[in-house]
Amino acid sequence: METPATAEAAPASERTSRPVLLDIVDLSRSFGGLRAVDGVTLDVRQGEIFSIIGPNGAGKTTVFNLITGIYKPDSGTMTFEGRSIAGLTPDRVLRRGIARTFQNIRLFNNMTVLENALVGQQIRFPSDLASVMLHLPNYRKAEREARARAIELLSFFGPSLVDRQDEYASNLSYADRRRVEIVRALGSGPRLLLLDEPTAGMNDAETAEAITYIQRLRREFNLTVLLIEHKLQVTMGISDHIVVLDYGKKLAEGIPSEIQRNPLVIEAYLGRKAEV
Repeated sequence: METPATAEAAPASERTSRPVLLDIVDLSRSFGGLRAVDGVTLDVRQGEIFSIIGPNGAGKTTVFNLITGIYKPDSGTMTFEGRSIAGLTPDRVLRRGIARTFQNIRLFNNMTVLENALVGQQIRFPSDLASVMLHLPNYRKAEREARARAIELLSFFGPSLVDRQDEYASNLSYADRRRVEIVRALGSGPRLLLLDEPTAGMNDAETAEAITYIQRLRREFNLTVLLIEHKLQVTMGISDHIVVLDYGKKLAEGIPSEIQRNPLVIEAYLGRKAEV
């Protein structure tokens, strides 16, 4: 398996000393006769970049959809910060502190860049009808703070998104639309950020830039990142820990250097027996 230089992952003893943020045990989900996720167990530790990789159809996005409440598990447990999230609706999962992006970008193309960024902060707005309808002082204050926060988050990616905040999202480049989707996710103030193929469709330069900003996201926002990514130069370059799925089952787990030389992983990706 040829990849660029592998990240220096934290020693196993250091990883186990970190508290478990997301704990998944024996998670399963079927669709008709298809077992999309089959008894998956993993634990994501606070402050790490944790990657889920595997061939197409391995069940990676289904795991994300189970975590974020889009699907309900058939069996298994999921706890976040020690509390169960299994079966919660997506809005309740978001309020618990888990936000995500999608494999296929889901922006509101008929809204501006700034408006899309503000969508992520809706859970912070006053929810009583009087405040909203009458624009009472507490609502106006929250609106001003949300706008300032949205611009601050857009500036994380440099001045270009801020300069184009009043343009429709549909006018942006593919890479910039992916960045706006991340900004929207950050607006809820998550502690765990799920990124579903954040570099899909990007060229080499954009991919290299994405690697840098994923590392910055962890550092500057004190985030834990759970990542799905097909580009091995991304996962091997930034991950602290990796789980490999194949046909819905966990095939392997470990630090990047262990995953790179695992014969079962090589076979799953290259479709041939590994040379041992």
